Amino acid sequence: MGELLADHTTLRLGGPADQFLTHADPGTWFDLVRSVQGTRAPFVLGGGSNTLADDAAYPGAVIRMATCGIALRPLADASVEVVVQAGEPLAKVVEFAVAHGLSGIEYLGGIPGTAGAAPVQNTGAYGQQISDTLTRITAYDWDLLRLVELRSAECGFGYRTSTFKTRPGRWTILEIALRMTRSALAAPVIYPNLADALASPLGARPPLAEAAQTVLDDRRLRGLNIPDDGPDSRQVGSVFLNPTVTPAQATTIRSSGGPVQRGPDGSLRASAGWLLEQAGFCPGLRIDAGVYCSSGRTLTLAAREAATAASFTAALCTLADAVFATDGIRLRPEPIRPNAMATTSSRHLRAPECS
Repeated sequence: MGELLADHTTLRLGGPADQFLTHADPGTWFDLVRSVQGTRAPFVLGGGSNTLADDAAYPGAVIRMATCGIALRPLADASVEVVVQAGEPLAKVVEFAVAHGLSGIEYLGGIPGTAGAAPVQNTGAYGQQISDTLTRITAYDWDLLRLVELRSAECGFGYRTSTFKTRPGRWTILEIALRMTRSALAAPVIYPNLADALASPLGARPPLAEAAQTVLDDRRLRGLNIPDDGPDSRQVGSVFLNPTVTPAQATTIRSSGGPVQRGPDGSLRASAGWLLEQAGFCPGLRIDAGVYCSSGRTLTLAAREAATAASFTAALCTLADAVFATDGIRLRPEPIRPNAMATTSSRHLRAPECS
């Protein structure tokens, strides 16, 4: 039996991988490449905090990205380039930036996962996303079989997506570079929830350290963090993306007291959590065998005793189908299925599929 993916994902679900490799030393990358078996590009795991691995065996190679390291390079102006190894936890990168008085990612504190995974999902929170500061990525191109450098404009960034997500298997991210600004102040507050927590008006620039700490406190109060233990510890955070809605749908939602935000791309997006609650779900509710809405929020599903990847997928479909029946809005699951990548010739990375 191969290494269980359940031992490397926060859901603690998943069968064995045909081949499991750990990359911890940047200088040994090409040795690792030569050891990869088969013809398919490997699936890459960071912290496993957005991964729903199937119960069955994974038919291919898996690389756990464990490289760490953060380096600073002063630029000509007040900016600094921060170069980060892909396996470095994103939360530690945020802590490092704030400790060094660098503004640009302070609202991303507390988000699980690694620096290398952040561009894949274009990780974001409180109106800030990794693509705001990302300038370049060093990656291995499995089609060209060589290292490449990709500029931000080449990465296809959008709301919780990128070229790396829509074309999985083409590249493995090894290093990212962020351009941040030396400042004692945080970026302007554009997220109403954060403005309330800071007791600041929208557009204000609070002190950098205060803003970063408020984000951590607010995430904890709203149940956004993955607990170290307890009934909600096996989870992947939010399980659905906030869906795009039409102007008519936005008007209907707002008339019922629901939140609708305009995304960075100009699209109108409703709150997936609010839609779930309107469809009759609530924190702590059992959805399927061993799968519950977390005790803190409906938008997070927790795997408990008797949970399987199949029952977790079924729970996602139950939630999505109920919202569609109630509001005519289709929710898109956020967790990634490695097996979808291994079995599709188009290499389009798919979340769990619901009817």
